[in-house]
Amino acid sequence: MTPKNAFYAQSGGVTAVINASACGVIETARQYPEKIGRVFAGRNGILGALNEELIDTSQESDSAIAKLKHTPGGAFGSCRFKLKALEENKHEYERLIEVFKAHDIGYFFYNGGGDSQDTAHKVSKISEKLGYSLQCIGIPKTVDNDLPITDNSPGFGSVAKYVSVSVKEAGLDIKSMCSTSTKVFIMEVMGRHAGWIAAASALASQSVAEPPHIILFPELPFAESKFLTRVEECVKQHGYCVIVASEGTSDESGKVLAAVEKMHLVILN
Repeated sequence: MTPKNAFYAQSGGVTAVINASACGVIETARQYPEKIGRVFAGRNGILGALNEELIDTSQESDSAIAKLKHTPGGAFGSCRFKLKALEENKHEYERLIEVFKAHDIGYFFYNGGGDSQDTAHKVSKISEKLGYSLQCIGIPKTVDNDLPITDNSPGFGSVAKYVSVSVKEAGLDIKSMCSTSTKVFIMEVMGRHAGWIAAASALASQSVAEPPHIILFPELPFAESKFLTRVEECVKQHGYCVIVASEGTSDESGKVLAAVEKMHLVILN
């Protein structure tokens, strides 16, 4: 029996290593030609399947595929496109199955974060409902490191290093000028619901005196009075204060600080 082909696509914001994951899928598929035929990559994520814009990776040499491990960006193009519930837009799902049938695809690899894993699950359910044999596999990709069940998501390590080094460098800049210039510096990092990236900002710190002095997590409610008191203490003790805030930092009512209309400006002399 001729082996089924595979469809691979990238989704959401790309990471420094998303192409390495693509390389892993393609190289592994080539090791088992009796199990998987050709690997088609979707141009611009799941849109590549909906628009039937498929890239036949079998046309590329082994050396070209190997270079994906060191290629930045999204080699095949990504997208932010979330499939609606089956009841809301059945046509999209039927279109996917139609394209998969046309290209004899029996494996669906979707490389992305939470929404992408949800898409893989939805496609699995509709293929089962429509009686089409399709193995759906979600490949983790999120710098937030917030996918349930996974221990560590490819992409998090890269951003953890980047943020920790950036905070250390920014801290050295502020420390050098704090006697006559800026005393408080705030760096906002990604992480709507998980504070892994914010926590990673402390990796380059070797003592409590080194920045970041304060880290704001989305999992913990922001208490303004305590925060301001701590900032003042840091400035008095160290001469400056470096703060790392997760984008999802919220007040005690659950409202994200970025959405708060009135912000207090504190000038520390």
